[in-house]
Amino acid sequence: MLNLLKRYWAVIRRPSVHFSLGFLTIGGFIGGVLFWGAFNTAMELTNTEKFCTGCHEMRDNVFAELKSTIHYTNRSGVRAVCSDCHVPHNWTDKMAARCRPPRKSGARYSAPSARPKSSRTSAWNSRSTSGSG
Repeated sequence: MLNLLKRYWAVIRRPSVHFSLGFLTIGGFIGGVLFWGAFNTAMELTNTEKFCTGCHEMRDNVFAELKSTIHYTNRSGVRAVCSDCHVPHNWTDKMAARCRPPRKSGARYSAPSARPKSSRTSAWNSRSTSGSG
């Protein structure tokens, strides 16, 4: 396996003998378009309601509450999805938001000291407020 990787690395580092610069340029352009298409598709899939309600906390709590509001069912038939309000619409702002760590959902799975007080147990709250920490 190591020999295969070394041989592959040697081929990559060596100038192209068989392919022209034009072929490599066009190949790079096509590869870039394919990457951009896959990246954009992934970004759009994570903006769907199905993705947002994938975890049980969202589906059982927040989404159930949303169903009873005017945002879900109204006369016009237009329905708001999570990303309409919770994801920036401008592309650069959207990418910046995607790079930031998830404060609310990520805190649930981190150390207890990083979690918001509302998700801590009552025993934890009594210990942390008693001052004997």
